[in-house]
Amino acid sequence: MKNFLNKKNIFKKIIIFSLIIYATVIFINQQKTINSYNNQKHYLSLKIEKKKEDNQTLISEKNNINSTEYIEKMAREKLDMYLPNERVYIDM
Repeated sequence: MKNFLNKKNIFKKIIIFSLIIYATVIFINQQKTINSYNNQKHYLSLKIEKKKEDNQTLISEKNNINSTEYIEKMAREKLDMYLPNERVYIDM
């Protein structure tokens, strides 16, 4: 009878020890996953901030698109147009 109780006790200890090991492994894997998600979250939040800045730049450009300064600038840069009687010097 005592031998049976001793085997039963050892079996319970093995099961408890196995569950503790299993829980530890699961916890470590979850921490790795959480750290990975946090890194990805940080990267994506930086990317979002960059896109917001680009969006603000585009909005300000859109608001200035009908101004005479913007039209002159685009005519000079993109179309190589200049005002009448304006001298253009090209640096060689």
